[in-house]
Amino acid sequence: MIHPHTELRQVNKTKGRGIFATKGIPIGTITYVKDPLEIEIAPDDPRMEHPELSTIIETYSYMDEDGVRILSWDNAKYVNHCCCCNTMSTGYGFEIAIRNIAAGEEITDEYGMFNIEYAMELSCDKSNCRKTVSDHDLDVHYREWDQIVCNSLQHLNNVEQPLLSFLDNDTRNALQQFLDTGEGYQSVLNLRLNKDE
Repeated sequence: MIHPHTELRQVNKTKGRGIFATKGIPIGTITYVKDPLEIEIAPDDPRMEHPELSTIIETYSYMDEDGVRILSWDNAKYVNHCCCCNTMSTGYGFEIAIRNIAAGEEITDEYGMFNIEYAMELSCDKSNCRKTVSDHDLDVHYREWDQIVCNSLQHLNNVEQPLLSFLDNDTRNALQQFLDTGEGYQSVLNLRLNKDE
């Protein structure tokens, strides 16, 4: 579920649609939660064999650590990648604002955390653009991304959290333990596809 202070808009002809903040969203705000309404598509799901459906699924879903594709029921599926993103996935199963997001600003994410199966070429005007997003990005950048996420989590209890109630009790307890004690942090490496099973 995407944050309620967002809306779907046309970005441009190249990118298509994207999600934009309708109000300011401060750093530390949960911007997306995988909720019980999300559509889960296992690797052996027959829909993945249908050429048109599999293209839609691959375009609008992300792959979790179990290899299951998650297709959002709401506008969350339209969040675009940016190498200078303003939200990031956490090892706790939600996404968080990693800096203050202004009203009217596009909500962007880091696709390098999504277990993509092939390198994706990027075309953007950001000076730090990596030019591609690959299945190796999480292994290469996780330390940097963990620092960014840890910093953002420090603001979590100080801002309005309309999506907090969608976190399960175990996640909320683990998160609060980390915030209270600084111990038990769940790294973004928890998002990595478990290839051993």
